[in-house]
Amino acid sequence: MRLHVILLILMGTLFGVALMIGPAGIAPLDSLRALIFGGDGPIPLVMREIRLPRALLALMIGAALGMSGAAMQGYLRNPLADPGLIGVSGSAALGAVIAIQTGIAATTTLALPLSALAGALIGVVLVLILAGPRGGSLTLILAGIAISALAGALTSLVLNLSSNPFAANDIVFWMMGSLADRSMTHVWLALPLIVVGLGMLALMRRGLDALTLGEDAAQAMGINLVQLRLLLVFGTACVVGASTAVAGAIGFVGLVVPHMLRGWVGARPGRLLWASALGGAVMLLAADIVVRVILPMRDLKLGVVTALVGAPLFLHLIYRTRRGL
Repeated sequence: MRLHVILLILMGTLFGVALMIGPAGIAPLDSLRALIFGGDGPIPLVMREIRLPRALLALMIGAALGMSGAAMQGYLRNPLADPGLIGVSGSAALGAVIAIQTGIAATTTLALPLSALAGALIGVVLVLILAGPRGGSLTLILAGIAISALAGALTSLVLNLSSNPFAANDIVFWMMGSLADRSMTHVWLALPLIVVGLGMLALMRRGLDALTLGEDAAQAMGINLVQLRLLLVFGTACVVGASTAVAGAIGFVGLVVPHMLRGWVGARPGRLLWASALGGAVMLLAADIVVRVILPMRDLKLGVVTALVGAPLFLHLIYRTRRGL
């Protein structure tokens, strides 16, 4: 409980800082007044249409990736598991890449995220078809790897065959992940899916705790493993698909955050779910603040920052796992 309070305080503080930082150089009191009371002029427009959506998306996506990573690691009983393991992020990225290459993304604001959501939906359906209705965790992993590899290959093919250098440039930069130039339209598009997905993943709490004793023991305790796996797949598909649709590919949050917080909750993967959601929001808010403070005029991508932070921690995790073995 103390951990949740600390993370909530950190999240609230970083959310407030994220609202105050930007190239416009608005005084904090003026920012707060414009955000609450609105009015005419550029300051309310900047606060409500630029900074607020960006901060909300960082909070939502960070929480989504953090909880989905904790759920995936708890279900597979593997601290190296990642939410992208079932292929949703790769298939969502493929949908967005096709939309950019074909020019559909230029037709309307929602064309790109909706195409990414369609790709995520196709990806999760294919994973379920390949894994079968009663396949085990190993089958799910193999199906997810297969879909990820296929989506990655098709994305590379689109880039390779692209005759439009501007489209190829847009694809590369979109795949780096960013929250810049997002609006409340993106927030309202992602919010329902993320809320539904987080609700599904939260329902796994008892099942994840039971799985620490093994699948046979969990079934003896009355846990429906088929239902648990469907909650994992559809919950992860909702949160990762929505996150990738509006922000591009942002990695390492779902991998690193549960690992950093696991020691604080003990051997209870169910307790790690909401802690990882709060921790993911903290990490992504902090990373987005770093993006705006360091090289503000060069459009440093959010996915690059999370990778630079997450990759060394991932290597440290591998080293510790090897020492434990």
